[in-house]
Amino acid sequence: MASLQQLSPQPLWQWFEQICSIPHPSKHEAKLIEHIKAWVETQPSVSIKQDHVGNLILSKAATAGMENRKGVVLQAHLDMVPQKNNDKAHDFVTDPIETIIDGEWLTANGTTLGADNGIGMASALAVLGSDDIAHGPLEVLLTIDEEAGMTGAFGLQSDSLTGDILINTDSEQEGEIYMGCAGGIDASLTLDLDYQAVASNSHHFTVNVSGLKGGHSGCDIHLGRGNANKLLARFLFNAPSDLNLALADIKGGSLRNAIPREGEIVFSVDAVQSNALQAYVAQFTQAVTQELALAEPNLSITLKESNSASQVMTADSQHRLVAMMHACPNGVIRMSNAIEGVVETSLNMGVVSVVDGKATVLCLIRSLDDSSRNNVESMLAAIASLAGGNASFSGAYPGWKPDNSSPVMALVREVYQQIFQREPDIMVIHAGLECGLFKKPYPDMDMVSIGPTIKFPHSPDEKVHIESVAQYWQLLVELLKSIPTK
Repeated sequence: MASLQQLSPQPLWQWFEQICSIPHPSKHEAKLIEHIKAWVETQPSVSIKQDHVGNLILSKAATAGMENRKGVVLQAHLDMVPQKNNDKAHDFVTDPIETIIDGEWLTANGTTLGADNGIGMASALAVLGSDDIAHGPLEVLLTIDEEAGMTGAFGLQSDSLTGDILINTDSEQEGEIYMGCAGGIDASLTLDLDYQAVASNSHHFTVNVSGLKGGHSGCDIHLGRGNANKLLARFLFNAPSDLNLALADIKGGSLRNAIPREGEIVFSVDAVQSNALQAYVAQFTQAVTQELALAEPNLSITLKESNSASQVMTADSQHRLVAMMHACPNGVIRMSNAIEGVVETSLNMGVVSVVDGKATVLCLIRSLDDSSRNNVESMLAAIASLAGGNASFSGAYPGWKPDNSSPVMALVREVYQQIFQREPDIMVIHAGLECGLFKKPYPDMDMVSIGPTIKFPHSPDEKVHIESVAQYWQLLVELLKSIPTK
């Protein structure tokens, strides 16, 4: 594990090092919460409370002479996405993140780093712990379970905060100021399966897809990366009929909001078809590796013999499952007409699994527009219906509608230009920031989102640009100093 003591700004990196040392995947933030509570006991100027869902709200009075400034809420989420390479032995509930300094970047050893949103959290806690950063009345809101359902943001009540301005720290590109984001909803397609005995004289095989980049199902969805689940569905749907490929199991992906990097199928074919199967795998591999050569140079598709399966799906069940998966849309559905270069609506087929005779396909729909989101919901419902399955939808969260007249957005732009002598980009992000949910209990709160440059979040390739963290910190400190009076 790399020592972060050499990096600047030290207060931020010291906190991030502590955060990496304490496991905190979604649903398992308790140890980190207790660590923060224990730290507050050593800080007489900081108070803390925990709300009914588990969010932390920390407060600090204004520095002398700034009592009349507008109150600011610095906001981050406590949890991180747990993703690792197949060959990495790591338990996200018990093991610390192993950090690596790689030139200009900080990354992790075979796992997600948690810079999303650990850097933002570290910056907020570093501000609270500092005695030489000027600020008005200050609150820090640390939400739970952002990555797996936004439970904390959904549960935030209207009497929890007193601030006038909220600065979300969950953006992932230095030089960009975010003033809006997509909303989303989880989709679950389920299909009951029937099984039959394995034919005699069958050979059993596994096809594994690996080496894909994966990534954030919002920020990276427009990059044309491969989806392991979709590749497996394509392989099965297009398999020559004379192979009589009989599917025993399929699984791929682990999170609905991460583009699936790996997946595998287990199946049987008649022994006499072994050579034909190898030829089809080679043909399929050549076709998709050529298609994805630029986007996915490390794509790997392997065929190996497998242990005997006790049963396989009936031909009807297999056909309906494979057809449902293959027909399911994935990736960018529509680009925005209003905001050039921004994805309006997308779908990620994140997880496929078969448990106790039921196949489940978990997807995440994102959209800047509720009507477009509803249209994709109806598409999935239609596909599930045609396959004889069911579609259900849950966890809908609203988008954050851009406000071109936002005073804090204008202030961040002005401060950024003064510091760096260049104009920042004002952006809308195709990802689920919590600001849209905060607008319900706090409709009049002025909000903006900033952050350092983080590449490949939600994948083991996640990395944060070290210099951009210093730039983000400089912007944050100057911004707090520049907050206007009430």
